Amino acid sequence: MKTPRVIDFRRIVIKVGSSLLVDSAAGRVHEEWLASLAEDIAHLHKEKRDILVVSSGAIALGRAVLKLPRGVLKLEDSQAAAAVGQIALARTWSEALGRHGISAGQILLTLSDTEERRRYLNARSTIAKLLEWRSVPVINENDTVATNEIRYGDNDRLAARVATMTSADLLVLLSDVDGLYDAPPQSGRNAKLIPLVERITPEIEAMAGASGSELSRGGMQTKIEAGKIATTGGIHMVIASGRVMHALRAIANNTCTWFLTPANPVTARKKWIAGSLEPKGTLAIDAGAVAALKRGNSLLPVGVIRVDGSFARGDAVIVRGPDGLEIGRGLVAYDAEDAEKIRGKSSSDVLLILGIEGRAEMVHRDDLVLGHA
Repeated sequence: MKTPRVIDFRRIVIKVGSSLLVDSAAGRVHEEWLASLAEDIAHLHKEKRDILVVSSGAIALGRAVLKLPRGVLKLEDSQAAAAVGQIALARTWSEALGRHGISAGQILLTLSDTEERRRYLNARSTIAKLLEWRSVPVINENDTVATNEIRYGDNDRLAARVATMTSADLLVLLSDVDGLYDAPPQSGRNAKLIPLVERITPEIEAMAGASGSELSRGGMQTKIEAGKIATTGGIHMVIASGRVMHALRAIANNTCTWFLTPANPVTARKKWIAGSLEPKGTLAIDAGAVAALKRGNSLLPVGVIRVDGSFARGDAVIVRGPDGLEIGRGLVAYDAEDAEKIRGKSSSDVLLILGIEGRAEMVHRDDLVLGHA
């Protein structure tokens, strides 16, 4: 299959990690590297491509300005460091893009901004207006208010959510490594790079390793999770080395890993469902139900063999087959307590069991996205 090119895509989300942007020893931006990346962005922008940047670096820059010691920061310290560093980060991108006549717009997102449908739509509308004005949105997690319980925790998954939110068709993850290998490159086991991933299988997930960078919170595992969110949402993804000058231009010639999206179109609503980062529970289903879902049917109570988690009607849940593998995600029509009562039962029995006339489906096909794993 022909390898895609970055220029082939209409709307591109580029994720830049802290370790690429910030010199950890000196506590300052890699100015020359950023200038080369901004030049690549300007070239794509001139070719009428929509560009969005998801940039880490606020905490790293803030701790440098505040002269905080190296090592893990307490939550309140990292929040305060982010408040200082976000100003420096925004100025850095504004100046780098401004040299090419491109305006930058800062967007700070929390987990709730992409998990709650109304806030998701509001954020999408703001970003759409910036793109209409030919600005480049520079997006980061709002670390000043995020807590360990309500945060993305890494910008790989944030970038994937931004890509689905904005109907992008390409997600570029610039990384410390140049792609996905079948074993850790440093293991001495003659690790081989995987140039093309047509579908993220359990075998592909097993190849994911941990990050070796002090400043990068997201390792290869989070990149694979980002790939699942992106490709299920109809978006191609590429993991490429950011440790080169003109990192976007270099993708055409350097080793990297492309993740392809299925050919079937995905509606905006289903993109949101597929990208849900915080499913509240799990529905395990039998083989017959798996076959029915693959034929395009809804998930009925009779096909559910186990209910796990604490969820309310309308929450996102993971759907797993009898082998335990995730086959999709959807919005459940019942609270967990009621779902437990009617699992394995015929839809016609719902009224008798619950005393109310509920939906015939546990998860309606319009609220279900298959192929998440």
